[in-house]
Amino acid sequence: MPESPSTTESAASRSDQIADGSDQITDQAILAERRHMEESRAALRQMRDRVSGLSAEGAAAVSEGPNVSTVHLKQVLYRRVKSLQDDPTVPLFFGRIDYLRSDLPPQVYIGRRHVTGEAGGEPMVIDWRAPVALPFYRATRDEPMGIGLRRRFGFHSGLLTAFEDEDLAAGEELQNSDILEAEIERPRTGPMRDIVATIQPEQDVIVRTDLAQSVCVQGAPGTGKTAVGLHRAAFLLYAYREQLSRSGVLVIGPNDSFLSYIADVLPALGEIDATQATVESLVSKATGLAVGRLEDATTAVIKGDSRMADVIKRAVWSHLRPADSTLVVPRGAHQWRVAAYLADEMVEAIKNRGVRYAAGREILPQRLAHQVLLRMEAAGDSPDDRVQNAVARSKPVKAYAEQLWPALDAAKLIMRLLSEPEFLAEHADGLLSEQEQQQILLAKPPRSVRSMKWSTADIVLVDEAADQLNRTSSVGHVIIDEAQDLSAMQLRAVGRRASTGSVTVLGDLAQATTPWATTSWADTLGYLGKPAATVEELVAGFRVPAAVIEFAGRLLPSIAPDLTPPHSIRRTRGDLVLTPSRSPEDDLADAVRTALKSEGSIGLITPDALLDKVSAGLTDHGIDFAVLGQETDPVDTAAFERRVDIVPASIAKGLEFDHVVLYEPAAIVTGEPDRTTGLRRLYVCLTRAVTSLQIVHTEPLPEQLTAA
Repeated sequence: MPESPSTTESAASRSDQIADGSDQITDQAILAERRHMEESRAALRQMRDRVSGLSAEGAAAVSEGPNVSTVHLKQVLYRRVKSLQDDPTVPLFFGRIDYLRSDLPPQVYIGRRHVTGEAGGEPMVIDWRAPVALPFYRATRDEPMGIGLRRRFGFHSGLLTAFEDEDLAAGEELQNSDILEAEIERPRTGPMRDIVATIQPEQDVIVRTDLAQSVCVQGAPGTGKTAVGLHRAAFLLYAYREQLSRSGVLVIGPNDSFLSYIADVLPALGEIDATQATVESLVSKATGLAVGRLEDATTAVIKGDSRMADVIKRAVWSHLRPADSTLVVPRGAHQWRVAAYLADEMVEAIKNRGVRYAAGREILPQRLAHQVLLRMEAAGDSPDDRVQNAVARSKPVKAYAEQLWPALDAAKLIMRLLSEPEFLAEHADGLLSEQEQQQILLAKPPRSVRSMKWSTADIVLVDEAADQLNRTSSVGHVIIDEAQDLSAMQLRAVGRRASTGSVTVLGDLAQATTPWATTSWADTLGYLGKPAATVEELVAGFRVPAAVIEFAGRLLPSIAPDLTPPHSIRRTRGDLVLTPSRSPEDDLADAVRTALKSEGSIGLITPDALLDKVSAGLTDHGIDFAVLGQETDPVDTAAFERRVDIVPASIAKGLEFDHVVLYEPAAIVTGEPDRTTGLRRLYVCLTRAVTSLQIVHTEPLPEQLTAA
């Protein structure tokens, strides 16, 4: 992902101090490392040129063959060229390890992708995901993992300016790395960037977990859980490329703004094949239904409850009918009969196999035809499979099977459940109370599927019904971010997409802000169908400064008392300013102008209800801004290129800004259905800052924040 051309003054000065304080030998070492960087870039250009040349040659080579081969080759080569793109502002390598083992290269440079030299194909840069790069992230003084030296490089505007060495063979290990801390604290403009240079050992363990193992990461704000999940996707695409190139990787985020924010991370790491979606877009595409109606929270909670899966299952299978007559199949001069009781036994046997409804419907005609063949054989005929297939396709058998096992449409089934009280009562008996049934029934039944206005919860139910009819296709791995906000039915929809694969679940129970959110990771993993997944907890904050995380942490006893409070590992505490205000428009403008004097991105987080007022205020003060959540293109990242973004509190989750101005915390709390959810939403908004947080408020702060 492209990085900002300029780093912070603090980061640059730290690097320069390291370089300026060095002697002539160190200066020569920096020049040597710069030469290696230049030679590596030249080698990367050669690699890209070779692949670009293959595009035309390869297409010509298969031009006489099937067109699909040409298309496939072009796609493969296009992806390869894209993965070899270079950005001069992004260093090709960020570290070096010197091995003591004779069977490995003495010096290994660690970077974002593998770069091979022209002569002999020797590696000039090793991909950070390769096993040989592992010690860069995990070697310690006590366990050096076969390396003698670890070197981290500092950069300014893409130029290598400094390095730090750890002589692990001599027992030296840095407790605080200026280069590492400068990189973590470096301001950003634009979308999220990768963290390959700063991955910590506990993060690396999660990133490199085997594909077969599902993982759940409970991560406090600023612990890098989103980055860990994306880098896990990049690692799996590298380590299991052949397998995942067939089965695919899916990244699920909470909203389109979030997906725009993370869109560049995987391409920056050379991976462009992962699909990104929200749960809504995923099920909307699968069902062919668009969301056209907002749902009140009470109704959405019931529709999101796992009991709805049982209601739908009952409704689907209730359509099987007992045979009321004997099957008669004329063939030649004979009429072959299958008794009704035998047909009923076949239907029951097929159902008990656990097949999907539509699959069973396909099986039944063959079973009926087989009974006809048995009677033919008993009469002395010798029918073969072709005869059985012909009988199965015959009009009498098809009509008889249709009567016993009728075709169903998922959308029509859900529409019927939500609009016919008797039908719902029949299948919700013992599962939903009468009050709950009344709550989810539509006030005015639609005339058709086309005329119905579907809510997000509705199309998730349609997706559930569709899976009862036909098995949902599974991908190799699914990354689910902000998973704590998904309902049981939404989690089931995601889990179906990973039924034959694995998942990486990312979230924070303290940031659960939907009324239908699950309350434990055990429940979440159960709904996903991955109860054996390991649960890892990240509490060391790299991005949120101490002053901010400690202030926000005052809310934890009220919103998530069982979680381990997070802590910041940064030496700088950051800036926290509380501004009681009588003139909020002026104070907001002043706060934004103050932030504009510093480098980095600025997010003005506001209660959703006050969005128009805040936007008008900044406009009146002549401040240029973008409003997140109003992009017309779901993957448009242009909004993040502005210095100032106005962020509705409802979509702040997962985003980070160097400087945050937070308006009216009390209104954020009261804007939610209940106080606990409101405090959780506030916790989310408070923890979006990387460097500074200024709170402007006219109403008193919640008592949890004002307590000593």
